[in-house]
Amino acid sequence: MKLLRVGPPGAERPVVLGQDGTAYDLSGVTADIDGGFLAGLAGDGAAALAGQVAAGRLPVAEIGGQRVGPPVARPGKVVGIGLNYRDHAAEAGAAIPDEPVIFLKPSSTVVGPYDEVLVPRGGEKTDYEAELAVVIGRTARYLPDHAAAAGVIAGYTIANDVTERAFQFERGGQWDKGKSAETFTPLGPWLVTADEVADPQRLPLRLWVNGELRQDGSTGQMVFPVLELVRYTSQFMVLEPGDVIVTGTPAGVTLGRPGTPYLAPGDIVEIEIDGLGRQRQVLGKA
Repeated sequence: MKLLRVGPPGAERPVVLGQDGTAYDLSGVTADIDGGFLAGLAGDGAAALAGQVAAGRLPVAEIGGQRVGPPVARPGKVVGIGLNYRDHAAEAGAAIPDEPVIFLKPSSTVVGPYDEVLVPRGGEKTDYEAELAVVIGRTARYLPDHAAAAGVIAGYTIANDVTERAFQFERGGQWDKGKSAETFTPLGPWLVTADEVADPQRLPLRLWVNGELRQDGSTGQMVFPVLELVRYTSQFMVLEPGDVIVTGTPAGVTLGRPGTPYLAPGDIVEIEIDGLGRQRQVLGKA
């Protein structure tokens, strides 16, 4: 299934897309696509909902022309993974990490896939990062293995892990400073449930700036695969339904392209991951 939220910020309504692309209103099933709803999909919940969609028991939703919000309502936390593609680590001049590099992004960074991204005040080097995002569907702590990790994943979506490099590297060396500005985590358009993604390590991902292809990679290039990231992260923090893990970016970011201007107001960033849809953001100024 593909789950999404449509409507103005703070007033989105939940929708599910059928196999033929028809949108069905989920408001009679859940108030929102949040942690509680995602936890309810565990076990037989997802199959039951899919059955309602297939049987046409849900009202059709007219969503044309409406804003698409992030597919998860205000995640409790967004967990970032750094340097998780060998080619990106090389372009950043960093060693391949021995263990996953973890940072946190506040939920206030999360916006919809077509919302404006704001260059922060004082920002000079705002950069893009196309990433696969993992959405958690069950509470997870100290997961023992990859099989257990697979069991807590609700689904996948697209993220742009927007980063202000000057804040990241030139203001005291704390990555969180460069990752935490408002609008810095566009998510969506859909949450694709895990059963529709046969192998999260075989997903091509691409990013364009003003129509120029900048990133062209595959999740198969990850240093640490998705299931290991989920297992590993659970050793250090409790993962809760609705939490999001953004899993790293391939080569091609502005940081690794000497002479290429960083993002500026008016620039257009587009991201696509096969099977997960496409994002488009226009840059503005805070």
